[in-house]
Amino acid sequence: MSIKLVVFDMAGTTVKDENKVADTFSTAMKKYGYHVTVADVNPLMGYEKSIAITKMLHQHEPDVTKITPQLIHQIHQEFIDLMIRYYQTAPVLEALPNAEATLAALKYSGIKIGINTGFSKDIAQTIIQRLQWCEKGLIDYLIGSDEVDEGRPAPSMINQLMKLADITDPQQVAKVGDTEVDIREGQNAGCKYVIAVTTGAFTRAELEPYNPTHIIDDIADVINIIN
Repeated sequence: MSIKLVVFDMAGTTVKDENKVADTFSTAMKKYGYHVTVADVNPLMGYEKSIAITKMLHQHEPDVTKITPQLIHQIHQEFIDLMIRYYQTAPVLEALPNAEATLAALKYSGIKIGINTGFSKDIAQTIIQRLQWCEKGLIDYLIGSDEVDEGRPAPSMINQLMKLADITDPQQVAKVGDTEVDIREGQNAGCKYVIAVTTGAFTRAELEPYNPTHIIDDIADVINIIN
């Protein structure tokens, strides 16, 4: 059965990150008194950021009564503000090598392209606008983790993208991402291919235990896998 929709993650998969997301996450946590290192944050990359904040607070705040929805919201809002400011003003914001060419080749062959992310929609739109992917005709759909009831690893974002693409069979869908939760999201959605890339937060050795259908070092290899 042929693939009709490919769902790509953003930071670390299609967009060059250089660990800025984890660094910003750490900065937002430190503003509220939690000294979280980038190494602490990296395993949580890919999660909806409120969930990641909650998980990190449970590791660093011994008094669970202080872990309130208000605190989580405040840290998340700080993260959002910092990320938007960064993506709007960074001297260089780039797609990862071969990402745009891969999106263009898939689009040319008639496959729909969806972008999903652990970011909120406002951050995601800032990135897409800066890279001009809509103007370049590289994507069909964009969804942020705040637009569904459950972020990754739940399949909600992929399910919503399938609805937008008028697809009912997940065996016509491939998921591409760089983290554990990208893989589990694709598996939970029942995607035919769950393709992990080594260009982000996780190494090949770190990705292997989650059993994606493929692990690749170059996003261009997606074309050969699904064709």
